[in-house]
Amino acid sequence: MTITHHLDDATLMSHAAGSLPSALAAVAAAHLAMCPRCRRELAILERIGGELVASLSPVTMDRPEPVAPAASAVETLPRRTAPSEIPAPLACVIEGKLDDVRWRWIGTGVWHRRLPISGTGSLQLIKAAPGASVPEHTHSGSELTLVLRGALIDSTGRYDPGDVADLDESIEHTPIADADAGCICVIANESTTRFRGLIARLMQPWHGL
Repeated sequence: MTITHHLDDATLMSHAAGSLPSALAAVAAAHLAMCPRCRRELAILERIGGELVASLSPVTMDRPEPVAPAASAVETLPRRTAPSEIPAPLACVIEGKLDDVRWRWIGTGVWHRRLPISGTGSLQLIKAAPGASVPEHTHSGSELTLVLRGALIDSTGRYDPGDVADLDESIEHTPIADADAGCICVIANESTTRFRGLIARLMQPWHGL
């Protein structure tokens, strides 16, 4: 597997600090499980953070310091052995293999499956038939898309298995599945997706996108 699209430095720093919203942290952890380069960069950031904390002068606390929340709500769920296409951090929320997922149709050639997540953001699987596209949209906050099978293409490039699209509200795109292989990906949204087309906007509450 050759990974060419990685997590942004800002996302890695937030992940190292444990400050990513739960849904984004789940996808970031899944990409890290697949990507040696990002794991190395995360280790460097964590080491720098540890050195900075160690250099601080001790202070007297009037009350116990609050404990930071877990980086991802999925980490609190029971672990299961992950099938080969599913990164270990997602094995607790994706039952069985990708071929076993019970999909819900949301548009021509496109299906989805919401995944359980507590905390902030939404987490879902998207399956697109060869050549199918997700309607043009932008985002209210950050979006992380990790390709698990096949490939997708948009204005920011081509994404193959293991690649992650780390996007923010400045990006407007129309993802298209590979014409031969289609695509299955896991998507985390910090907030609501903003579709441009009228039909997509009308259908959005019905499908919970």
